[in-house]
Amino acid sequence: MTVFNTTPVDVKKQPMFFGAPLGVQRYDGSKYPIFERLTQQQLGYFWRPEEVSLQKDRADYAQLSDEQKHIFTSNLKYQIMLDSVQGRGPGMAFTPYCSLPELEACMEVWGFMEMIHSRSYTYIIKNVYSDPSEVFDSIVTNDRIVERATSVTEAYDEFIQSAQQYGSSNAWIHQLEGVPNAKDTLNDVKRKLYRAIANVNILEGIRFYVSFACSFAFGELKLMEGSAKIISLIARDENQHLAITQNILNKWRDGDDPEMKQIAKEEQEWVYKMFDLAVNEEKRWADYLFKDGSMIGLNDKLLQQYV
Repeated sequence: MTVFNTTPVDVKKQPMFFGAPLGVQRYDGSKYPIFERLTQQQLGYFWRPEEVSLQKDRADYAQLSDEQKHIFTSNLKYQIMLDSVQGRGPGMAFTPYCSLPELEACMEVWGFMEMIHSRSYTYIIKNVYSDPSEVFDSIVTNDRIVERATSVTEAYDEFIQSAQQYGSSNAWIHQLEGVPNAKDTLNDVKRKLYRAIANVNILEGIRFYVSFACSFAFGELKLMEGSAKIISLIARDENQHLAITQNILNKWRDGDDPEMKQIAKEEQEWVYKMFDLAVNEEKRWADYLFKDGSMIGLNDKLLQQYV
């Protein structure tokens, strides 16, 4: 691996990941223009949480019932956990192994926007709660959140550890140079990459939406409307991030990398199980949110049907 490859490479003939290291960052032509468009869309959607007033939210929160406070705060904690993962995950796990400039750029902007989301949650907490530390410090001590964090981060961590070991053994260089017996190791790393991308696809497509639905419901009740506005901006971004992973998965299926195409077929059953796990975890989260009571227009059964 190198930060700048001086060897001439036709990037349009490279796979999305684990091809030749990248050299010049150029965007005058792309193998997959969709990633350039997604980069432009993300940049076009740029926003800052400070643009949204939360003055009314502080007063609203003081008037919420204990049950409503539990719903609002628990969802906020869970969203912070998810975006703490996504704020560093793409850059830490995927970007180092990109082989296409347009995909590298797309992932860099993706990670940046996730950081904006995390900053948004801090902005909400600082404006709504008298002691922000009480919210932040209790995230990793909440058994329900920690339980769900495991399934969210497991595929990420397995790929990161496998890829780092693979890189330190020079197996990637061996594979590029045609050294025998390197392929099996690369196949194992690619399988873990597939699982990580698929897991993030599930995260972006399913795991936020019970929390989002609750935030929107507060807004419909004319409560916590500033927070609901911020969450709506985050939800818009997450649709872009879902599209990134969806396009990666589809291009593997369509033959971007023959090895990944085969892995995609072999991993179908695992993906089904992970979707099932995510859906059931979201249903249990709805139970937890409404354990002390529902709110007008929303309850655990409706959320479970929604998921």
